[in-house]
Amino acid sequence: MKKSLLDVAFASEKRKQVLILLKDGAKEMEGFLNSLQTNRQSLLPQMKILEEHYLVDHYEDTYELTATGKLIVDKMLPLLSTLEVLEVDIDYWGTHKMDQIPHHLLKRLNELERCMVMSPSIVEAYEENNDFYEASKKSRSLFGVTTFFYPKYDVLFSELTSRNVNINFIITQDLLDNLRTNRSAIFLELLNSDMFHLYVYPKEMGFLSFSYNDYYTKIRFLKNNGDFDNKFLLCSTPKPFKWAKEMFEDYMKDSIPITEI
Repeated sequence: MKKSLLDVAFASEKRKQVLILLKDGAKEMEGFLNSLQTNRQSLLPQMKILEEHYLVDHYEDTYELTATGKLIVDKMLPLLSTLEVLEVDIDYWGTHKMDQIPHHLLKRLNELERCMVMSPSIVEAYEENNDFYEASKKSRSLFGVTTFFYPKYDVLFSELTSRNVNINFIITQDLLDNLRTNRSAIFLELLNSDMFHLYVYPKEMGFLSFSYNDYYTKIRFLKNNGDFDNKFLLCSTPKPFKWAKEMFEDYMKDSIPITEI
């Protein structure tokens, strides 16, 4: 009796790794033995199961994916990489809202690879992350979508614009109203700079903020009950940057430029 394909692909770590190793093309048995740190006697029964279920073909000592095997591996890889993202801190992902992430980006959550969940202290929660800020000073640009600004954001923005960092931020109507009431002079000066661009998003955001520079992507989600949380994701690889850039562009479509406070 044959196993289910789900069991064939996932129930054995060796079979799963063989399928992943074959995604880039045919390989000889010796390559599997070296990669998996195993022996031929242990691996051959797993190869036989893959062949019996038409996921792998072999000739002499070389193995390759069948058309069915390629189809399954193409579907496996996004799932496995998504699980890797979530398993970094499943408590964080399970307790935070992701409703406002555009559906096409939610399906690509696996691109938030190797992101760390940061837990700043109460004092640090009211300040920009130092790694992100220092990287912003060296960046060509800084982009963000946010519902709030840190208390010293005007000073930070002023320093960045003086360094010719091109700043683009999309904010909520509530935040814009607050700026007009409490910081109008400072932000009017920033708006007069060619390096500072501010937009208002007229709809509900449903998250706290996300921003990215040339080196880092930083994301803050609300908790499931809508409460603020000082934890955030900090990512430093190219895929999260591309993901955040597309999310910014999605929000930009409905945003309105602000030219005066």
